[in-house]
Amino acid sequence: MTRVLVVEDDPQLVRALVITMQARHYGVDAAPDGATALRLAAVRRPDVVVLDLGLPDMDGVEVIKALRGWTRVPVLVLSARQASDEKVDALDAGADDYITKPFNMNELLARLRAAVRRAETAPSAPEVPLVTTDGFTVDLVAKKVRRADHDIRLTPTEWHLLEILVTHPGCLVTQKQLLHEVWGVTLGNKTNYLRVYMAQLRRKLEADPSRPRYLITEPGMGYRFEA
Repeated sequence: MTRVLVVEDDPQLVRALVITMQARHYGVDAAPDGATALRLAAVRRPDVVVLDLGLPDMDGVEVIKALRGWTRVPVLVLSARQASDEKVDALDAGADDYITKPFNMNELLARLRAAVRRAETAPSAPEVPLVTTDGFTVDLVAKKVRRADHDIRLTPTEWHLLEILVTHPGCLVTQKQLLHEVWGVTLGNKTNYLRVYMAQLRRKLEADPSRPRYLITEPGMGYRFEA
């Protein structure tokens, strides 16, 4: 069964896409934001991704770039953005096709089938969602971290934070995004949670936790992972 990952924050459109695709015997997973999409892509290994660019937590182009760090899964952009430079940015980032809203469902399905066919006939390459730095390695599927040839034990909360950061390489992830994703809260006065857990992660992963190389603080804004 061909598996599709739909990345879209409009519940009505998601419902229409899921019903239509399932009726045609596709397996469908849905993600309302970029962070969820990247985690589902690593765990569920879809055969094709249908991606909106206007996501609540990050731009869809950043999702494409993050995916292209480890997988060649076909990405079909489905977006209301019609400007030429928007299309160029998405295609340059690694998208395989670009469909503008409003769209014809039959055309979308035809392009989806074409993308899957191209992927099936292309030379296969190993896809290992492995984030590697000079200091440690993060296996997003096995949910393991290794440093100096030793497994590093992380708590579920530490793992969740690290997973979000490493799937957004080079991008600022705001305090609000992290709090909402990890703890389900958006209150600014909970930032002490982040400081405590980020300090723990640095002690476990950084050579010099007081001068982090990989887990960078953007004062007053959030955090960033640099590979």
